Amino acid sequence: MKPGRFPANLPVVSAFAEPTCAWEPVTPRGVAAFARASFGRLFLVQSLAALIAAAAVGWFLARGIFPTVDAAVDALPDRGEIRHGRLDWHDDSPALLAEGGVLAFIVDLRHDGAVRSPADFALEFGTNSVLVYSLLGPAEFYYPPDYAPGTYLPANKPDLQPLWGAWRPNLLALAVIATFLGLLLVWFGLATIYCLPVWLICFFGHRDVGLLGAWRLAGASLLPGALLLSITLVLYELGVCDLVQTLFIFGLHLVIGWIYLFVAPLFLRRGAAPKTGNPFTAGAG
Repeated sequence: MKPGRFPANLPVVSAFAEPTCAWEPVTPRGVAAFARASFGRLFLVQSLAALIAAAAVGWFLARGIFPTVDAAVDALPDRGEIRHGRLDWHDDSPALLAEGGVLAFIVDLRHDGAVRSPADFALEFGTNSVLVYSLLGPAEFYYPPDYAPGTYLPANKPDLQPLWGAWRPNLLALAVIATFLGLLLVWFGLATIYCLPVWLICFFGHRDVGLLGAWRLAGASLLPGALLLSITLVLYELGVCDLVQTLFIFGLHLVIGWIYLFVAPLFLRRGAAPKTGNPFTAGAG
């Protein structure tokens, strides 16, 4: 065999050759494979991706949010409540109750701004309202009025500590379950919306894909962005990404899904070209 020549019987594999097995939803070629896969295969892979996202949310809450709430509850005085739309506070003000990388709790009855936190989100409790500081600036929320005689919101350690201790694991479990089920429902709805554009792309590109295959491909195309966002949430809690970068990736993960919608059909085999001519003439089609 001469140098630079390939054997005549060596099969040539194109980079755009259609995949034969649907097992990974990370590359456009892997996403395209789900157009031929069963619904059960797609649902299994979607469930694994949703489970990863739910685990990331649970890990983020358990490490980045709940410990700060724990510290804030421990720092509350023995007396205090919110009644008639006012905070009855029996401790120093202003005061920093607790602070983490993501969340901080401050008490400043007059909202004088004497205490500030570098956390991405800070809740400052005043006499009549709560100021929420974020990247977009402060937003003020007034305390709710009494809904029934004798009702109040506890703002003291003896009442809130056992209440928070009882609800803490339940809230974490609810967040994980809601993320898992919510993503599956959202992906189902978006795939239903996106399947028609995908089918049109395949039709005009002469790809041999039906409407159900386009639906499965559309559902798989949403997974790469979701996996990227799950990883980013973990990196945000670890301090590798800041809030601006995390928000940028949040927007990017939506765009990634649209890119996969257009690119993945290129990896499907071509079918018979659609017939041309006037479909309304006798004998056409």
